[in-house]
Amino acid sequence: MLPLRLQPGSHVPLYIQIRDQVRALVVSGALRPGDRIPASRELARQLGVHRTTVANAYAELEAEGLIHGHVGRGTFITGAATGAHRPPTPATTTAGSDGVRWESLFADERGEETLSRLLPQIPHGAISFLAAKPSAEHFPLDELRACAQAVLRNDGRRILQLGSSDGYEPLRRALFEFLCSEGLAAREEQLLITDGGQQSLDLLCKAFLRPGDAVLMENPTYPGAIAIFASARVRTIGVPVRGTGDDREAPMAEPGLDIGALEAALVQNRAKLILLTPDFQNPTGTTLSLAARRQVLELAARYQVPVVEDHIYARLRFAGPPLPSLKALDRAGMVIQLDSFSKVGFPGLRVGWCLAPERVIERLRLVKQITDLHTDQLAQAVLAEFTRRGWFAKHLARMCKVYAARLAALEAALERHMPDGVQWTRPQGGMCVWVTLPPGLDSSELLMHTRERGVLFAPGRYFFFQNPQPNTLRLGFAAVEERKIARGVAVLGDVLRRKMRRQERGRWENSSRVSLV
Repeated sequence: MLPLRLQPGSHVPLYIQIRDQVRALVVSGALRPGDRIPASRELARQLGVHRTTVANAYAELEAEGLIHGHVGRGTFITGAATGAHRPPTPATTTAGSDGVRWESLFADERGEETLSRLLPQIPHGAISFLAAKPSAEHFPLDELRACAQAVLRNDGRRILQLGSSDGYEPLRRALFEFLCSEGLAAREEQLLITDGGQQSLDLLCKAFLRPGDAVLMENPTYPGAIAIFASARVRTIGVPVRGTGDDREAPMAEPGLDIGALEAALVQNRAKLILLTPDFQNPTGTTLSLAARRQVLELAARYQVPVVEDHIYARLRFAGPPLPSLKALDRAGMVIQLDSFSKVGFPGLRVGWCLAPERVIERLRLVKQITDLHTDQLAQAVLAEFTRRGWFAKHLARMCKVYAARLAALEAALERHMPDGVQWTRPQGGMCVWVTLPPGLDSSELLMHTRERGVLFAPGRYFFFQNPQPNTLRLGFAAVEERKIARGVAVLGDVLRRKMRRQERGRWENSSRVSLV
């Protein structure tokens, strides 16, 4: 029997505890190549957990090359864990024919899980609420094809040549006109085209931050931001997001960023940047009120800390009056706004932009030149033509109607199928809804059971970098058809109800034992 000790009350899912403890046994030498370990059914019985819990742990270990299952023979240790500081041997290496153990050469030995690891594991036919992404079946392929043909015919030689780090000039002009029509008083010198929001964050990190610098961020937040700052050894400080269904201390608090906590963090830390998503925040879907936006800008000016505004979801508003962005309200030059076509259009084209004071753009341009010279020019040219012809505005309006219907379907299904004690946010736009389960439930464990019935979602733990709440999850609705939304939430509600009944039965049995004693 493996010497494993699980902590059911921990925020770390049980299968992760099993995976990490088996890995530690390999690193320490307690388990060696060739050793046989218990079958998943046997170990599940020994530990008192569901077999799927052990199966998921074993799947992760096999993907790392630590174990291998042989049909009819059992499961065996095959290699050394990443970060095990001992010379590789033919018995312990997972290398190719050249014998190099690549894991030992990586500069960063950390193996944190990311949400993206779940995406390739979507079974065929599954109902997936995993991602916050556009609906692919509504991509206007004919219009995009016409734009591609036109720009290659008219400007193909320039497009296929090296271009400016600032961006493709026709797209810059189209974006500038578009932003001005939205009321942003900006100059073209304040605009930089990037490879989407993820690169914009990465460029800002390289331009502004050194290891140990502090950044204030919403908690929970976008996993891509967590990964970028973690890789740069930046110190991230969480500011709670209110209105997520777990505000026991202040249940009537205004949804969105906790402004009091933000001010406390600014007082206690010498922060370099504040990163916020004021509109339909990922993952919670909450939106900052106009008063809260003004408070954020006042605090930023008082403490002289720039605000990085992720504006990527703001145009996906389905109800209620639009609110001015932080950039539009900014009078002190404190805001750097990041935006992209990824959510409102086509994420595969990887085109975004950064709007910031000229000195910031000059620095970001230099960093981008070192990073990749310039953003893909064909993608920029296609989007410039698509915008120039008026198709982008029409596509955005059409998708807002589609997503509004899907959000309504999701809210109706949640109302119908969720058991008492489950709470969720009620956004007026965006692509996701945040769900909070009753205390004591673990959404990662819940996912194992819903996956068996073909329904997937994103456990909340992927979005926290401090004080994780294991009883939370995110439902991305934009890419899911309405009938599938209803069916998927029905499955989720059924599995959750069964889980809650077992939990209640376990409490009753425990209390009965105590009373007998």
